[in-house]
Amino acid sequence: MREAHWRRRLLLGASAVLHLLAVAAVLAEPARWPWALAGVALNHLLIAAIGLWPRSHWLGPNWTRLPAAAVARHEIALTLDDGPDPVVTPLVLDLLERYAVQATFFCIGEQAARYPDLCRDIVRRGHAVENHSQHHRHHFSLLGPRGMARELQAAQDTLSSITGQRPVFFRAPAGLRNPFLDPVLTRLGLRLASWSARGFDTRISDAGRVQNQLLGGLQAGAILLLHDGHAARTTRGVPVVLEVLPGLLASAAAAGLRFVTLRQAASP
Repeated sequence: MREAHWRRRLLLGASAVLHLLAVAAVLAEPARWPWALAGVALNHLLIAAIGLWPRSHWLGPNWTRLPAAAVARHEIALTLDDGPDPVVTPLVLDLLERYAVQATFFCIGEQAARYPDLCRDIVRRGHAVENHSQHHRHHFSLLGPRGMARELQAAQDTLSSITGQRPVFFRAPAGLRNPFLDPVLTRLGLRLASWSARGFDTRISDAGRVQNQLLGGLQAGAILLLHDGHAARTTRGVPVVLEVLPGLLASAAAAGLRFVTLRQAASP
């Protein structure tokens, strides 16, 4: 975590120095303004590109794998995004109960407010509900610090009031972010979590392809990403996540891996 904070400070510090040098160069020799502008533009493109890399640690701490202690315990985490969904989530919960697996649900605040009983059922069955923003805005990574703080705080309040538990992890919509996010997370006491393997199950309707991508990352310490909300459908109209989970959970059990929530993995 200290290394991630150091990387963020280094990146933003270098960016600030570049901006000052660009201003100084133009003041000293106005004719050089195109070069100064190009340097600043490239700097902004670099930061934007890093923000488009969900597993990057350059904008602050980011859980891309479970901690070393969890790896030593042969633990693995299943995370599900974009719910709760009134059709898919109950079926996912039944599957998880059948395999005695605990998972982390990154819920959208407004979805939780729409289906509060379902959100409470997630917690009642032993799973964790975490923050996936209030509205899952597609332009979330373009928001400033106030906009991000509003989205996260609203979701914190919504999910806490419904479940009685305050989220401790946050996953950005689509995993995209900008340098303003880390200070907001720190202020709200949240940890950023991305993933180590994902199946792109909101776009790929072939359950076999989705499962193979996840199985390729099936190892101790992995954070797997699937979706109970916005789930793609197979040609038979079945949500892909429902066809992927049985084989995935059975494979993990055969490999001697134990599913835990992110909160449990954070325990020493």
